[in-house]
Amino acid sequence: MTHSISTCGIAAIGMVAFPLIVGCSEVSELTKEQVTRSETAVTQTQQALGGSESGAIELQHARDHLSQAKQAIEKGEDKKAERYAQYAQLDAELAVTKSQTAVARKAADELMASIDTLRQEAQRATALPR
Repeated sequence: MTHSISTCGIAAIGMVAFPLIVGCSEVSELTKEQVTRSETAVTQTQQALGGSESGAIELQHARDHLSQAKQAIEKGEDKKAERYAQYAQLDAELAVTKSQTAVARKAADELMASIDTLRQEAQRATALPR
């Protein structure tokens, strides 16, 4: 009889413990949505940057973090997946910002060069005898 009690006891413990173990390894829908949003952000960043070198390192970091988020989902690591998804999204945003900054800097440099050229032409025009 003691044998059947211990078997029943073990079965009861298993029935209680199994849902707890499975429950700990589940990934929430919210985290899955965060990973999906991050994937969209990385894809949009790739399209926005094209072949631009500015922001390329940050884009690679975003891809790496997205990959880690997906791996964490497969392993059932909710918090880790969420964290990596957030990193991926932030890296994607940083890549876009760096690219936009580089474009703005180039435009500002070109504008300054044009202003310098106009200034030189204006000085030549005033230096000519009348």
